[in-house]
Amino acid sequence: MSKDLILVESPSKAKTINKYVGKSYIVEATVGHIRNLPKTKLGIDLENGFEPKFVNIRGKGDVIKKIRSLAGKSNKIYIATDPDREGEAIAQDVVDILTDAQKEKIERVLFNEITKKAVNEALNHTIKIDDHLVTSQRARRVMDRIIGYQVSPFLWRAVIEAYGSSLSAGRVQSVALRLICEREDDIEKFITTEYWSIVAVFKTEKGQEIKAKLYEVNGKQIKIPPKPQMTEDDWEEFLKTNFAISKAELANKIVETLRSKNNYAISDVTKKESRRNPYPPFITSSLQVESSRKLRYRPRRTMMLAQQLYEGIDLGSEGTTGLITYMRTDSMRLSEDVVSEARNFILEKYGQNYLPEKAKSYESKNKKNVQDAHEAIRPTSLKFTPEFVKEFLDEAQFKLYELIWKRFIACQMESARLETTTVSISADEYVFRSSGTTILFDGFLTLYDEDLEDSNDQNGNSGLIPAGLELNQKMNLEELTPNQHFTKPPPRYTESSLIKELESNGIGRPSTYAMIMGTIIDRKYVEQQDRKLIPTELGRKVNTILVKNFGNIFNVNFTAQMEGELDLIADGEIGYLKVLNDFYEPFSKTLAEVESNLEKIKCDKCGSDMEIKMGRFGKFLACTNYPECKNIKSLKDFSPNGGSPEETGEICPKCGSKTVFREGKFGRFIGCEKYPDCDFTKVVTLGLKCPKCSDGEVITRRTKRGKIFYGCNKYPDCDFASWTMPKPKEEEAAAETSEEEY
Repeated sequence: MSKDLILVESPSKAKTINKYVGKSYIVEATVGHIRNLPKTKLGIDLENGFEPKFVNIRGKGDVIKKIRSLAGKSNKIYIATDPDREGEAIAQDVVDILTDAQKEKIERVLFNEITKKAVNEALNHTIKIDDHLVTSQRARRVMDRIIGYQVSPFLWRAVIEAYGSSLSAGRVQSVALRLICEREDDIEKFITTEYWSIVAVFKTEKGQEIKAKLYEVNGKQIKIPPKPQMTEDDWEEFLKTNFAISKAELANKIVETLRSKNNYAISDVTKKESRRNPYPPFITSSLQVESSRKLRYRPRRTMMLAQQLYEGIDLGSEGTTGLITYMRTDSMRLSEDVVSEARNFILEKYGQNYLPEKAKSYESKNKKNVQDAHEAIRPTSLKFTPEFVKEFLDEAQFKLYELIWKRFIACQMESARLETTTVSISADEYVFRSSGTTILFDGFLTLYDEDLEDSNDQNGNSGLIPAGLELNQKMNLEELTPNQHFTKPPPRYTESSLIKELESNGIGRPSTYAMIMGTIIDRKYVEQQDRKLIPTELGRKVNTILVKNFGNIFNVNFTAQMEGELDLIADGEIGYLKVLNDFYEPFSKTLAEVESNLEKIKCDKCGSDMEIKMGRFGKFLACTNYPECKNIKSLKDFSPNGGSPEETGEICPKCGSKTVFREGKFGRFIGCEKYPDCDFTKVVTLGLKCPKCSDGEVITRRTKRGKIFYGCNKYPDCDFASWTMPKPKEEEAAAETSEEEY
């Protein structure tokens, strides 16, 4: 008896779904994309409508063969890849490898969550592949490929001394790098301004204490001078309405005067009630941001863990169940059923006071760019409380799930009510001020609060204001402290703040943020220090070259505009060719101008130009007069430093000299710079445990014919070998994306 075939991306997702659908179905994984643009050439026909030339991905032959075989035997073919543009593109990949007869059996299925109910409902409500979404993904892919493949070789020629680094340019990654470099420029150019504050401690006759900051002198508010270098005209204009304490001498003089006064009294007490609304449910970007702030997880790790929670966790007697909805989304929409479930939970758990009269709904700030195909990130069922699932999750999974759970429940809770009390204490022309906030009703704050910082600050705000204060009440001055300050430069970006910046400018999409962060770090354009993103020398050099030559392409406005047009393709409002023509016309002109001004590398055999090509073992220089001239050169032959090896930063344990990276017959290794006088060597591991013995580490090796493979450093004790790089166990289930040039 023939069965129906369900195709998904990941093996773990397939395993979960297989438990729900019964024996009449076969569930198989594509293991990410099965087709892609070729690695060794552009793969796009620039002369004929930017037609992409997709090929089967090397290493996916067995997967493709199996899919074709199963498709031929099946009654129906359900393509259940992820409900986003990458999932839609993978669905089209499948269509492209099947016969016409097999294509007739295809139905598209969307799972926003991997639960038995959701899976069965989706199978009963099939749709067709969204051609507009596929076209949008391919336009995005083509645009990224053109930029990556035509600008990256330029970088190799312009920064050729960086041989050994994997230089690349990307539509979004290069803009992210530009933002980081520009912020670093702002920090370096920043001129500090000195200013002083004066903080006092007062007591009532009953001994109640208030900490307050000097706020006003002669009716003018104390403010920091707006410029680090003020002209006479600047000061004249500033001092019309403001007062500045910019020097120690003035601060000490004011303190002396204040100590001499004994007529301090309360001149004003104001109370203001306010409401603090719950935070919206998580979308991809806000989840990455909050996970970074609260859990210290990098975006890449957050998405990996979320993928695991989405695809399914073995909950013992409950079976394998997806715990959260799809984690790549920019929509804040929530289903009515789950909102109703949340409201019942809140009523039962917290009581009537914590339940709003009406259910809360949310909209994204950049509503025009939102793809509303699926919901916000939320738990799939509220019966799976953090307490219930804790024993089935590892520590990292649990912390992320708990964060998602609390955020979702809190978003449907009543607002918090706060009361802010502001007290002014005066003596003649001098006015001190202190503010404090009291929570009248905690509302959603009983469960979830984003704030991490303490309410106490250097401005004299204690956060605590004694009750019963009255106008004209006498106050005793107990302490008086002048504090020196300096204005601070803008803060460096963190991964979370950079994601916020990209999102606010409409750059990138939910599925790309983690990849962008990873790429600029992996390329060594940026390094992290105390979670701050700092551009490296290489990163700044690359950015300088790109901004100088392609400033009209790699900028926030152009990138956001292109992102918007790509979304319009997905909505069916604009055509593929128009968007790519609008992009390529200015881009190609800029590229031609840049290349015409670039010093050519000449062939030492025939005098023709040399060009950078991609081969099996990476980039190399080849003569443009091929096949008449077959001269090729290593890039390092043209390095200004003569191809000096890259230092590792480690010391040779044999002789105490520096160690460097070297290329050998069987791959990359570490050796002493004093070779041959010192013969110390060490293999370069990839930071991955051997999947076979779990004791050794994976290293890169080459066969006698030069083909790269991966093996265990414990060989011959362990004979593990693979043509493809193994993934960390925690990443095996993560779906692939094809946007490597992002």
